[in-house]
Amino acid sequence: MKSSRKKPLLIGICGGTGSGKTSIALILKGKLGEYNPIIIHQDSYYLDEKDLPQKIKETSNYDHPAAFDWKLFIEHLRDLINFKPIEQPIYNFHTNSRLQETNHIEPSNLIIVEGILVFQEKKLRDLFDIKIFVDCDSDERFIRRLKRDVLERGRSLESIINQYLSTVKPMHLQFVEPSKRYADIIIPEGAHNLVAIETIVSRIHGILKDL
Repeated sequence: MKSSRKKPLLIGICGGTGSGKTSIALILKGKLGEYNPIIIHQDSYYLDEKDLPQKIKETSNYDHPAAFDWKLFIEHLRDLINFKPIEQPIYNFHTNSRLQETNHIEPSNLIIVEGILVFQEKKLRDLFDIKIFVDCDSDERFIRRLKRDVLERGRSLESIINQYLSTVKPMHLQFVEPSKRYADIIIPEGAHNLVAIETIVSRIHGILKDL
């Protein structure tokens, strides 16, 4: 899809696990539907571990930058910026591996990218026109992650708690929280902060209204 802009508007949404990144991305998509926005989830770009033993998978650190395929992630975003479609990986969280199928995504004037570490790599940060950090209480984030991993990913309570204490919390403190300094906008209380969300929507409308 061609556009009168030289490039699409690229929005990065960062924040800890369970902070409400995906919820805010979906709210923005709904409120800005006239621009046919697309959402790119960083979770789709986990490295494929299909050939690793299950015991190794269970101890992998999925909250460390090394867990992601940065090369493909950035390559795909650059393709979308140049109005080229992509074949996005589909990641299976039950097997910790990529499916053979891919998700075909057409380019758009508005691209929303969300993930815990989307501000980690400078090459990626430099692509964003607007950088948003979603701030949320750590207890609330843990409860949301607990519900998600039990209901959507079939994980046991014990495994979720062990993973949170051994990798999720330390990685949040080491990588996610410090990335807040790169944000243009910080949203406290996540998707509950309707004032902040409406302000962002208004700003995006102002940029894209002449398309």
